[in-house]
Amino acid sequence: MGASALPNHRRNEEARSMTGSLYEEVQHFYGRQMRHLDEGEVTEWAATFTEDGVFAANARPHPQEGRAAIEQGAREAAQRLADAGIRHRHWLGMLEVAAQPDGLVLAKTYALIVATPKGGPAAVHLSCSCEDQLVRVDGELKVRHRQVHRDDLPA
Repeated sequence: MGASALPNHRRNEEARSMTGSLYEEVQHFYGRQMRHLDEGEVTEWAATFTEDGVFAANARPHPQEGRAAIEQGAREAAQRLADAGIRHRHWLGMLEVAAQPDGLVLAKTYALIVATPKGGPAAVHLSCSCEDQLVRVDGELKVRHRQVHRDDLPA
């Protein structure tokens, strides 16, 4: 029986099942990705972007284009944090996932970045929203384009 021949409630159940599965996959992707970043594993973190991936933010005048540039930017940021004795933890939440007919996955999240200085108290450093375009490369999700909007800056 084709999808169009299914009763509405069965089609809705199948859509929820597919969406739930994709939602979980994206959640796991972000869990791995942010853990790499927070542990200073910048090569592994950058590998979660496509070779021609883009990292854009309203805090920067120009986006980082290409995996090598994204990795270099992350490496420099990790070194600045290490030199200052600060550990960052990224917390992503309020995830919204939308599969597109062409296979593209649009994902939106809120991100809190918690900063903890060595021997000091943790505090929210930044609040952001993120919009990602995710694609599959050899069956794995990768970020093709990320746009970060810091809440304390103009859009």
